[in-house]
Amino acid sequence: MMNKKLLAVSSGLALAIGVVACNSDKLTALNKNPNSPEDVPATTLFTTASESIVNQWLGGGYDLRGAEFLVQHLAEVQYPDEDRYARLTGGSTTPYFDNPYITELEDLQKVVSKGLSAKQAGLYGPALALRTWGFGFLTDTWGDVPYFDALKGDSAGGSLGPKYDQQKLIYADFFKVLGQASTDMASSSAAGSLGSADPIYNGDLGKWQKFSNSLRARYALRLINVDPATADAELKAALAAPGGLITSNADNAILSWPGDGVYDNPWADNFKTRDDHRMSIVLMNLMKAHNDPRIPIFAQPNQVDGTYTGAPNALLAADVTAYLTAASRPGLFIYPGATVYGTYGCCGSSFPSFLLTAAEVNLILAEAAERGIGGLTPAQAAGYYTAGVTASMQMWGATDATAIASYLGQPGVAYAGGTPGLIQIADQKYITLFTDGGQAWAEWRRTCQPATIQPGPAALASNIPRRLEYSITEISVNGANVDAAKTDQGADTFETRMYWDTKPQASPTWFAACGIRGQAPAP
Repeated sequence: MMNKKLLAVSSGLALAIGVVACNSDKLTALNKNPNSPEDVPATTLFTTASESIVNQWLGGGYDLRGAEFLVQHLAEVQYPDEDRYARLTGGSTTPYFDNPYITELEDLQKVVSKGLSAKQAGLYGPALALRTWGFGFLTDTWGDVPYFDALKGDSAGGSLGPKYDQQKLIYADFFKVLGQASTDMASSSAAGSLGSADPIYNGDLGKWQKFSNSLRARYALRLINVDPATADAELKAALAAPGGLITSNADNAILSWPGDGVYDNPWADNFKTRDDHRMSIVLMNLMKAHNDPRIPIFAQPNQVDGTYTGAPNALLAADVTAYLTAASRPGLFIYPGATVYGTYGCCGSSFPSFLLTAAEVNLILAEAAERGIGGLTPAQAAGYYTAGVTASMQMWGATDATAIASYLGQPGVAYAGGTPGLIQIADQKYITLFTDGGQAWAEWRRTCQPATIQPGPAALASNIPRRLEYSITEISVNGANVDAAKTDQGADTFETRMYWDTKPQASPTWFAACGIRGQAPAP
């Protein structure tokens, strides 16, 4: 039967070739799959890339299975391998490194190319900004990564084995790209629009300018310990760039998920079938110390005594099961309703993912002011701090003005200035970055705050990892360039510090026992 089918197919193909033999265009067309187009509109690419890139870094893999445990927003209470770092080695985290290059970054690069070719800043500007946001996670997780030669494998002269670039040079290009994007989108001649194909800002170039400038401010501050001059200059440039910064929640960069069962908030999608996440004792104790109004939003009462309680990080499986009921689940806001283990929340599938917010930006400006960079002064720090905390409260749904004022007036929360003020700023940024473990982890490495973060008792390392290990795929197929990166940056281990993390003692909030098990303060 199979031979007859093959014969029929072969005969049909021979007939088709005979029919079009005098027309090579028609012959070539036989090899085109109508269901797999060779060219896709920029708008379609941008929509797909936006969903993919947010899912990549704020979703159920990198974030929920890695970064949220590293920074101890959450703890693992059934299978604590990631919490113990046992499943954060290169073999397990390879997809987090590989997938961005072959999915959303590739698509965004095509949007950039199409937009530049058509001279339409309304297409390439947002794509440049979002591409930089994604590359930021890559370099802040691994350090040196393919950047300048990446995404060129199908181009003339491109390589399937791109070199790894120094993080210092990657950051320098971030500032250049974000400056170009902001300026070009602000031009009176800016053409093109993503419109409804843009699920973040609906094609609003004014808001994309704010996003570009605010992202520039984020990266500027990240360099402050290792290169304060560049941090100062780039923060000034971000503040002076056309469009301004995201300082109001109305301008937050968010992806609002349809919640239609296909495009759901990735945390809610995870919680449909998995029940192994609980709030970490580190985050819960920090918030409980000042009766934070966000507690009942971030967490659910535990099932033992109805209080809000965190679980310790990195316990052995035999020791962690009690916390299934004794520790708080994440808040109802992120649950989809029906799950395989019960009904929680209702509308988490459509809850937005936060890419960059007014809360974070105001806290960036508060720290910059306290440290006297970017043209800001310490006298401005308290105002930015108050604005950042208030924006965070309102963003998360704690909107009662009296409750916010009461919280801000407490000893320990009221802005103190100096190094104590910098600790307050870092702690508040850590809280508001809940659900964005990658950024919270980067900020902890830069500031060493909250001070109580340290590896749990069963963690496989005695220090909080400073980076993840390179992809085993890359080691296999691009080994020479991986080796060159290790020569430049250091050993491919959790302990190796990337460029912006090489002078932690330059931070006023650093202390010698930072992140060391048994030496950092207990949570």
